[in-house]
Amino acid sequence: MKVKLRRFWLYVDRALSQNVIKQTGILAAMFVAALVMSFVFLSFSGAEWREFCDKNKMAMFLLPLYLLLDTNALNALYLGGNVHGWMLFASSITYLFGIFIFNGMIIGMITNAIDRRIESYRSGLIHYLKSGHYIIMGYDDMVPSIITEIFAKDNEAYVLLLTSVESFKITEMLKKSVARKQLDHIIVNYGHRTAYEYYADIHLESAAEIFVVGNRNVPAHDALNVECIGSICSYLRNGSYKNIPRRITCVFEDLDTYEAFKTSKIFNDIKDLKIDFIPYNFYEGWARQVLVLRKYREKSNPDKDLYYPSIYGAGILPDEKRHVHIVFVGITNLSVAFAKEAAHLLHFPNFEHDKTQKTRITFIDINADREMPLFITRNRHFFNVQSYIYRDFSESCGEAKEKVCREYLSSNIGKTDFLDVEFEFIKGDVFSKNVQDEICRWAKDTANQSLSIFMTMSDQRRNFIVGMNMPDEVYDNAVPVFIRQDRADSFVTKLREADSESIPYSAVVENELQTTNRKGRYANVYPFGMTDMAYCDEDFAYKRAKLVNYLYSKADYAQYKFPDFMVLDVIGAEEIWKEAETEWNKLTVALKWSNLYCAYNMSCKLAILRSMRGLSSDDSSCDLNPISDAECYELAAVEHNRWNVEKLLMGYRKANDKVIIEDKYVCEEYADKLGRNKKLFIHHDIRPFDDLDDVRNLDYEIVKYIPWILKMTKDI
Repeated sequence: MKVKLRRFWLYVDRALSQNVIKQTGILAAMFVAALVMSFVFLSFSGAEWREFCDKNKMAMFLLPLYLLLDTNALNALYLGGNVHGWMLFASSITYLFGIFIFNGMIIGMITNAIDRRIESYRSGLIHYLKSGHYIIMGYDDMVPSIITEIFAKDNEAYVLLLTSVESFKITEMLKKSVARKQLDHIIVNYGHRTAYEYYADIHLESAAEIFVVGNRNVPAHDALNVECIGSICSYLRNGSYKNIPRRITCVFEDLDTYEAFKTSKIFNDIKDLKIDFIPYNFYEGWARQVLVLRKYREKSNPDKDLYYPSIYGAGILPDEKRHVHIVFVGITNLSVAFAKEAAHLLHFPNFEHDKTQKTRITFIDINADREMPLFITRNRHFFNVQSYIYRDFSESCGEAKEKVCREYLSSNIGKTDFLDVEFEFIKGDVFSKNVQDEICRWAKDTANQSLSIFMTMSDQRRNFIVGMNMPDEVYDNAVPVFIRQDRADSFVTKLREADSESIPYSAVVENELQTTNRKGRYANVYPFGMTDMAYCDEDFAYKRAKLVNYLYSKADYAQYKFPDFMVLDVIGAEEIWKEAETEWNKLTVALKWSNLYCAYNMSCKLAILRSMRGLSSDDSSCDLNPISDAECYELAAVEHNRWNVEKLLMGYRKANDKVIIEDKYVCEEYADKLGRNKKLFIHHDIRPFDDLDDVRNLDYEIVKYIPWILKMTKDI
């Protein structure tokens, strides 16, 4: 009996602690019980109450109802002298029931309901959005930048944050980074991103876009995000929804996990659902902001963009005796991501005229000898065909000799060292005199290299100290210095702005006074890597990539030609975009990334084109003009050299051409079957541009169609 009674009270307590409907139901049950008990009490009081009801022409059940509902009823009956004796006692009991239930419980219930709704709102348990909203799953410091990008595209959008952190804490954090108007369009709901049952509450199936963020400080971050993607796919697949999100962006913290997802087929479910899956990595995302977009949004003014300089100047001409040299101080995840992105992007036409003009990517680190093997192992197929440079400044003073290292070159490959990008590893403390002297030498060598320096050490303070105390030659020669800042960019930005004014500089050279204008010491220092400014939308790149793939999908592979411009004009833009989406959804993840890297590199090709045409680096007036044969010739080689590096860094390897032969150029009679090895990431076209057969025509074609791609995407 006691057990049943406890279970009864458990049910009552649960009902009272949940929603208003159950509370109202309990109140209604108590009211019915009070009405029945009142009727019973009045019935036992004698016949007087029936006579009273008859006299006042009142139905018998109305008297207990009147006594329960009207707080003045007993007073009216008593003062009127209409009741006395047992009827007065029974009426008093009924009146007390009414006072307890309606004057007490109803007021308490209403107050409790209001308090509970406020608490539910603060706890993120109330759901408001049903369709067209943007969902961000999880919360960390990069979320404000995602929100900024969403509102930049649609300032009337609604954003739903699903997080297991208390809602009020998230709201307080957002107040530091998000404008009040935008904050009114952000809803924070409680939930776990991997838990299937929360998806219906937030109407995941009808969201415009989903961002799976998590918290990058949690060790199992990437695994949880992968699990979340799997849950989302199961939910969407099992629901048979007509309209589903068009895109899912998933954040990966670990570089190796992120790289693996560029080539894996683990998310074929998303492909089957025809949803764009975009893996995002903080470090590579920042690399594209600095090297491709060359801008970021100012935190204090989200509508204002701050711009980065070009690390290759105005573009390098085919006959120029100058190479790009990018230096990373510290081997960290950030510098590794930047270095690989630079290797994908920085390709120039002078390499085909002078094979020494390679883009050089230098790492400086006191532990370079230990970090170097890890980097090489991560990118083994690159170093199978390209040697690297190692120098040790850790002990000796002065210049350490370059040591060209070839131990990783594959013995099964005949021709090596044909890439136009090379890596250099310097062991030494950046604060030491010999390393500082080497940086000084680079800075003065403006005729032979376009230098830029990135401070990418883990310690933000050390980054700042080194960046602010470079050799004078670095500042005097306007070498861009990029300083990693964890959060605020304002201090470095204000230093640059304060020193941006040109000031007359005079010096006597060979008894002759020379006067020039020179900017201040810190006119070329730039912040990057701020966590809350990390995410930047890349719609333009995806649109361009889809058009690149469209052209390849429509190519005539007998002649290696793309559809004629007149044919494309007849088809029309709307039909082209529709078919481009269809062809894009057929691609493997690896091929999508191949097209993306081609799209990212267009900014570099445009800089080269403008320079070849005698235009300034920011003059886009001729970008849509047809590309001449001479321009095509130069840029086609650039495109193939870029493609070589792209394939090697993505995990492809050059086909063996010794002993066990995999190269179709060596055994042409088996070309068709050997060509199928591409599915196993073995590619026979990884070779110098001049060694290609007619397939090189595709490099000419993609260059020739750059103006068409720009025209199709000019409104993005």
